[in-house]
Amino acid sequence: MSPTDAAPRTRKVPRIVILGGGYVGFYTALRLRRRMGRREVAIAVVDPRSYMTYQPFLPEAAAGSLEPRHVVVSHRRELRGVDVLTGRVTQIRHAERKVEVTPLVGEPYDLSYDHLVVALGAVARTLPIPGLADQAMGFKQVEEAIALRNHVLSKLDEAASTWDPGIRRRLLTFTFVGAGFAGVEAMAEVEDMARAAVRYHESIEAADLRFVMIEGSTRILPELGEEMGGYALEQLRKRNIEVHLATFLSSCVDGHVVTSTGAEFDSDTIVWTAGVKANPVLQHSDLPLDEAGRLRAIPTLQVADADGTVVDGAWTAGDCSAVPDLANPGKMCAPSAQHAVRQARHLGDNLARHLRSAAVVPYEHKHVGTVASLGLGKGVAQVYGIKLRGWPAWFMHRTYHMAQMPTFNRKVRIVLDWTLALFFHRELVALGRLHDPRADFRDASAPRT
Repeated sequence: MSPTDAAPRTRKVPRIVILGGGYVGFYTALRLRRRMGRREVAIAVVDPRSYMTYQPFLPEAAAGSLEPRHVVVSHRRELRGVDVLTGRVTQIRHAERKVEVTPLVGEPYDLSYDHLVVALGAVARTLPIPGLADQAMGFKQVEEAIALRNHVLSKLDEAASTWDPGIRRRLLTFTFVGAGFAGVEAMAEVEDMARAAVRYHESIEAADLRFVMIEGSTRILPELGEEMGGYALEQLRKRNIEVHLATFLSSCVDGHVVTSTGAEFDSDTIVWTAGVKANPVLQHSDLPLDEAGRLRAIPTLQVADADGTVVDGAWTAGDCSAVPDLANPGKMCAPSAQHAVRQARHLGDNLARHLRSAAVVPYEHKHVGTVASLGLGKGVAQVYGIKLRGWPAWFMHRTYHMAQMPTFNRKVRIVLDWTLALFFHRELVALGRLHDPRADFRDASAPRT
């Protein structure tokens, strides 16, 4: 036996690269690290943000009911023993077991792996509507929630400082496009905040505010069913919120809104929440996609070809994947936080099983229901077939999402935010300059003529 043969062999630790640090990426990394030690597996998470955003709480962050920093969770603080790489994935070459990462600073580089978890989620599904890209804002990230809050409060300040009726109407008109959960909850919470803020503007009355929702289908909140969706619609209209059903946005050039039904008005605030699509980075990969651009998957959360053949070393879950819903044969799992969190934990368990040569288990979860907030103390819910309205539904909404929020630290901070709100009014100060902090310095540095 040669000295080389006699020397102890070092076993290669498999590397798992997780693309995306949202629900699926965060919970998969957390679960896998808890199941397996550093000597068993190396884990890396790639995301352009160094934190996970709990999106169901974005409406409350936008309305000032929650501190925005409390609805995000730091990757580096919570994912101990995981390499966190801040950058964008620009290409996936699974045949080579490599992904291309473009960091925020510096040149792109290749990252090799043994197993890949694609958890890139979804992005806003926009349309080529004139003026949309220039005038509208999205509502998927905490930065957008902060920007919307400051924008709305700034518009109130501007409206209170002008006497031109046309300009005031434009400033006080707030338009939301899309009446799914994101759109309805965002608009309801922001409208609640705006009406509270009006009390401190002597020249503005609540009746001066105009909130408009544009929805292409014939009802809102379709996931809640016709009865509960109808109740939510009735409650919004009781608050004088204009809801235009079976209507599409045709144009919003320079803030002049034109709808498919011929309605026209000016609005300085246009929020786009009309659906999402799978992350377009998937188009730059050699992994199998379905007609909607999502990764094809089987119930074990492994990527598979159209004929069901497993793609070795590729896993996926969440909004960027088409996972069969075993609880509803013939359908795919809905793109909801409820499925994403559970799929992520299941994926982490399955990866640990696979790496230990055990059999993987199919994912199956029966949807327990849906909850939606319609503003402070108002909501609608359908849980385990039980229908709730008003304050009980709102309490159910808060309780459920607080329980799902990761880490004890964030749960406590959120409960403290709510508790303080019982004794003190929420802050209604616009920090509009926050989005251009160098403006005053530029003005002061400009040469005087």
